[in-house]
Amino acid sequence: METSAAELKTGLSRARVNAGLRKRANWEQLVKFCFVGASGYAVNLFVFSLLFLVVGLHYIPAATGSFLVAVTNNYTWNRVWTFRSQRGRVGYQGMRFLVVSTLALGANLVVLTALVTLGLEEVLAQAIAIVLVTPVNFLGNKYWSFGPGT
Repeated sequence: METSAAELKTGLSRARVNAGLRKRANWEQLVKFCFVGASGYAVNLFVFSLLFLVVGLHYIPAATGSFLVAVTNNYTWNRVWTFRSQRGRVGYQGMRFLVVSTLALGANLVVLTALVTLGLEEVLAQAIAIVLVTPVNFLGNKYWSFGPGT
């Protein structure tokens, strides 16, 4: 079987992906990441609702503020629990986590804006947007923020 240029560049061959999917430890990390994500999800929606409904901020600054609170929660719990065996330098991993999370925020804001434009209520749109960006967020954090060499 021939290896594609993309596989050589990323190191993600079909066999490697399949082997990763069969490792119990990867699934356990995913479940932990989802639990941490669920706590971050609750924190995000609570802060978003507070900023949007009570304080009266526009939904974009409210989403940004809730992101900052939730990302702090998520980094802390992912570092001490989900990726505990992969702990490296706190500042280095923290910066990588922030980069991945900021990219996820960008995707979240695109989805959020699209859903609001389509007529969904803002809090529901934010709830859906968070769920849709979670898989990419997990992979970025597993393989880059907390990956080898961090």
